[in-house]
Amino acid sequence: MAKMTRLAVVMRAAFTIGFALLGAAVPALAQDYAAVLAAPDRSDADRANDLKRKALELLTFSGPKTGWRVLDMGAGAGYSTELMARAVGPTGKVWGQSDKVSERFAARLMTPGMANVQAVLAPFDAPAPAGVTNLDLVTFFFAYHDTTFMEVDRAKMNKAIFDALKPGGFLVIADHSARPGEGTTVGKTTHRIEESTLVAEVTAAGFKHVATGDFLRNPEDPRTVSVNRSGIKNDEFVVRFQKP
Repeated sequence: MAKMTRLAVVMRAAFTIGFALLGAAVPALAQDYAAVLAAPDRSDADRANDLKRKALELLTFSGPKTGWRVLDMGAGAGYSTELMARAVGPTGKVWGQSDKVSERFAARLMTPGMANVQAVLAPFDAPAPAGVTNLDLVTFFFAYHDTTFMEVDRAKMNKAIFDALKPGGFLVIADHSARPGEGTTVGKTTHRIEESTLVAEVTAAGFKHVATGDFLRNPEDPRTVSVNRSGIKNDEFVVRFQKP
């Protein structure tokens, strides 16, 4: 009986150590993004945008975790910035970058859901505030194509994002899909960009392309007119990159 007791103690200790070591290598558990979206203080306009953007799938694909530090690029009115802020919680921090002042973002910044957010007025090719490094995640939703017709050095931009992330950190980009061969030529006319071109530009900065999301795809979209006048759901892609 004494031998059995000692054996049980040894086995329990071995399992405890094993699980502790395993836990160090296992990523954080998925969060309850549905609860984030269901928060009662979110606006009706944001809930409507959830349907358009498939917010649950987008959050799940992007994977923000409690306590993470996130830079949301091309923040606009702050819809995605607030999503990230709610997902990382009060122990996390989110920077919402834009190259111009937005009154709508400023108004949103005054709401409780944005308590852990800092507005960043900065050019796209120098998006992170001085001293902000070791980010866990950078999000860039439906604005990368805008940089193709602006005075933006995209190689410099992608390198700046790379440098702002910690090793193992993620960059998630969603955008409107252009037709094969169009590359960056239709950013101003149809507000689209060719997925393969975007992937090539980002990986040239040192990123590894690790996943593609198809939940915003629409194969029925001919991709010939502006996304603002298409009359149907636009074909859109989502890609995730990682800093080695």
